[in-house]
Amino acid sequence: MAKTEERRIDSGFPAEVVEVIGRTGATGGIIQVKVKIQDGRDKGRVIRRNVKGPVQKGDTLVLLETDREAKELRSP
Repeated sequence: MAKTEERRIDSGFPAEVVEVIGRTGATGGIIQVKVKIQDGRDKGRVIRRNVKGPVQKGDTLVLLETDREAKELRSP
């Protein structure tokens, strides 16, 4: 087993929410955030992700993959 796989939590990568950007989706049920990857191959990288459910700055998310990044929100 590789070191990266040993540090993975529940088959995912821990990421800390560093900024809440805004709401998206047809009804505003999705929140776009910037997260900093805490472990694995992309450790230290900051990416933009869409999250369903309540989230705030400082929360830790477990991402199944770190390759995909959400598109930037457009201004109305």
